[in-house]
Amino acid sequence: MSGTPIGETAKMTGLSVDTLRYYEKIGLLPRIARNSSGRRRYDQADLARLHFIQRAQRCDFSLDEIRQLLEFRSCRDAARPAVARLTARKLDEIQRRLTDLEQLQRELRQLHELCQGSDQGCPILEGLGQPD
Repeated sequence: MSGTPIGETAKMTGLSVDTLRYYEKIGLLPRIARNSSGRRRYDQADLARLHFIQRAQRCDFSLDEIRQLLEFRSCRDAARPAVARLTARKLDEIQRRLTDLEQLQRELRQLHELCQGSDQGCPILEGLGQPD
């Protein structure tokens, strides 16, 4: 039987063996073919699916969202509106996080500047102790 063993697949993808097994267990991967001794063998379709999962994770999709995207792949044209809605929600979520990070950056910059200009105490520690 051809295919790539789990250890080699882990090295090729940068995923752990446990992660590969977990993806199969939760259904992100179909049941992986086994050789005569029961060892997993990953074929090109499995590797392509792993690449899709990794790329979707880099786009900040959750495993549940990735499961939806994988299901949508079987009927791409019909799924286009649902994929667009899912992506729009993800963009909104990222925008909210960016706004929060920009606020955090301003606060930390202000605390840092206070610290640089202080001769006594620590304005950062004092500032962090203040209520919101």
